[in-house]
Amino acid sequence: MLITLEGLDGSGKTTVWEALHDVYPDAMFTREPTDSWYGEAVDRSIAADDADPLAELFLLTADHADHLSGTIAPALADGGLVISDRYSDSRFAYQAATLAASDVEIDRPLEYIKGIHAAFSRPPDATIYLDLGAREAAERAGRTNKFEQDGYLAAVRENYERLIDAEPDRFVRVDASRSPEAVIARVEEVLAELVDE
Repeated sequence: MLITLEGLDGSGKTTVWEALHDVYPDAMFTREPTDSWYGEAVDRSIAADDADPLAELFLLTADHADHLSGTIAPALADGGLVISDRYSDSRFAYQAATLAASDVEIDRPLEYIKGIHAAFSRPPDATIYLDLGAREAAERAGRTNKFEQDGYLAAVRENYERLIDAEPDRFVRVDASRSPEAVIARVEEVLAELVDE
C-alpha cells in the first residue's frame, strides 16, 4: 500500500512523517524530492528564482520516475507499506501554480502535468492531506524560497482542492492548524484505519 502525505509547505508533513517512523518501523519511508542526484538538481532549481518553469517540472518528473522505479515499485512488489512525504500530487499542485503564473503558454497546466504522469506513474492508494491556510503555511515555512510565499501557496492550495474534488475517496483531510501533537494523533488514527482495511 502506498500512502502519501500532502499539503502546503509549513503544514507539518515532514513532522508527521518523522513521527510515523516509530509507529510503523517496518514501513518504507521515503520522500520527494529524493536525495538522489535528480533530487539534488530539483533542490538547485527550487533555490533559483530564475529557474525555467518547464525545466523545473521535468526535473521533478525525472526525480519521480527514478523514485518510483528504484524505491517505491520494489517495496510495493514485496508487499510493503510505503509512506511518502510528498508524491505526485505535490507536483500537480505546485508546478501547475508555477506554470499558470509564468509566461509559458500552456492551457490547463494541472491537466497537462497529470497527463505527463499518466503514462508511467502509480497513483497512491490513499493520501492524507494536511490542510492549512496559505498565510499560516507561509509564516510557518518562513518564506525562505519562491514556493513559500502567501499568494503562490494560495494558488497551490486551490490546485489541491481541485485534486481532492476529483478524487474525494482517495484523500483524507486533516486540520493542520491544530497543535503538532493533535495533528500527529489524528494522522495515526487515519493511517491505522487505512492499513486495517
